[in-house]
Amino acid sequence: IRFADVCVLVMDATEAFEKQDLSIADLIVREGRGLVFALAKWDKIEDSRAAFEELKLVARESLPQARGAPLVTIAAQSGVGLDRLMRAVDDAYEDWTARVKTKDLNEWLYATIARHPPPAVRGKRIKPRYLTQIKSRPPTFVLICSRAEDMPESYKRYLVNAMRDAFELHAAPIRMIVK
Repeated sequence: IRFADVCVLVMDATEAFEKQDLSIADLIVREGRGLVFALAKWDKIEDSRAAFEELKLVARESLPQARGAPLVTIAAQSGVGLDRLMRAVDDAYEDWTARVKTKDLNEWLYATIARHPPPAVRGKRIKPRYLTQIKSRPPTFVLICSRAEDMPESYKRYLVNAMRDAFELHAAPIRMIVK
């Protein structure tokens, strides 16, 4: 995992997202790598549409830190889904190496703050001033604001999730440093 750019977590579709799978996925995200979930033996699943929706829900609830990581179904013996798996890996790599212009980031930041301002802590409002990307691989951003040490984790998560949606960075972990 340490030397990979993108990791594909291959799971048996009938036993997906067990404790060991979740531990490995968490390690991949903490290590800052792109992540793609591959559900193997998909040809053995009876009601594939309902099973896929259920597994998407399980992934979203069990791994909120990997929100948006692609979920691909494959059947290795017949080769079904392997082309989709490679497209998902390419997309994850693009997200992992993405660069966002500072101008676009700050326009997005001001619009997001206008919609949902940061909370007031001990009677004083936190004022985000500036956002910039300091590196890619994985995308890492620095938010300059007043009273950075008082920024709640929940608001930081809100900003990261909104950024993930706005700039379509779904398959890579996003790191945000608040100063």
